[in-house]
Amino acid sequence: MIKNIENKNSRLIQNLSKLADYILSFPNDLKEKMTEAFYKNNWFTIENQEIMLRAIASDYLQKEKLESWISNYEFKNTTSKKIGLVMAGNIPLVGFHDLLCVWLNGNIGLVKLSSKDEVLLPFLVQQLEMISSSFIGKTIFVERLNDADAIIATGSNNSARYFEYYFKDKPHIIRSSRSSVAVLNGNETSTEILDLGKDIFRYFGLGCRNVSKLFLPEGFDPTTIFKGLEFYSEIVQHNKYKNNFDYNCTILLMNKTPHFANEFLILQEKQQVASRVATLHYEFYNSEKDLQEKLLKSKNEIQCIVGARLQKEHNIFIPFGKSQEPALNDFADKIDTMKFLCSLN
Repeated sequence: MIKNIENKNSRLIQNLSKLADYILSFPNDLKEKMTEAFYKNNWFTIENQEIMLRAIASDYLQKEKLESWISNYEFKNTTSKKIGLVMAGNIPLVGFHDLLCVWLNGNIGLVKLSSKDEVLLPFLVQQLEMISSSFIGKTIFVERLNDADAIIATGSNNSARYFEYYFKDKPHIIRSSRSSVAVLNGNETSTEILDLGKDIFRYFGLGCRNVSKLFLPEGFDPTTIFKGLEFYSEIVQHNKYKNNFDYNCTILLMNKTPHFANEFLILQEKQQVASRVATLHYEFYNSEKDLQEKLLKSKNEIQCIVGARLQKEHNIFIPFGKSQEPALNDFADKIDTMKFLCSLN
């Protein structure tokens, strides 16, 4: 039985790696779908879609990486379960990892798409079904999840409360809103600050792994960040981003709320982790202990932590510029999706 499962997984991984090859060739039909996705949701620029597609193909669908990853789990040869997936639509293909976990477990994904991201995933599924008929019927796009045996849902804090109630009788993973933070020690190089810009501005800051708040050492002048991030000033040419920037500036000025701003970014001292589009919160810390207390206090709001290690033994920090490059085992909210799915069998 174990041999059969290994052979099945091997064929599955081979087909997924073929999908990676297809994506990385960026054929015309894929480019046409990317254009369609952009017209339906202007936040999904062609550049950002390409970044996500390359990340999926290179970090999620490579044969060696997949084989290494699934070797950590025990798969059982049982009847397929129907797993309901409620997809978020904040950044392109944000729910792909969940669906990948479902496929690798031999289950069927009942996918409820976000209206903001309903073009690329069905197209990629179609391509996968063309690569191998074994994928036909493994992904079903639905409006309701009544037939699901288990649920993986991602949404806002309000929708998460609804999901918790509505799916309380089914095994589930429910994710609510989170954001990411960066810790600076004051000795960052210009290159590190430039890389930090990727964590802040990629996908216009709409992802849970985007940095929305800085923790700065006491005495640090937050406005020095502006110069290091000047490279990203063209982001304000995007109409939706510009509208948010202008609106948020206006609200702060009307309310006489202290803040700093240049032509494309607002800095506001605030304890809250999540920030509005085009706004970056910051907070000062006066010691290693003070910082750890602040991070612990906000742990349920934080997806990941970027930046400086103040002490060598700290390994929770992601290098500058890498927050939007999760590996296969970087699970959202630190909940092991694969382990959850394996436990259902």
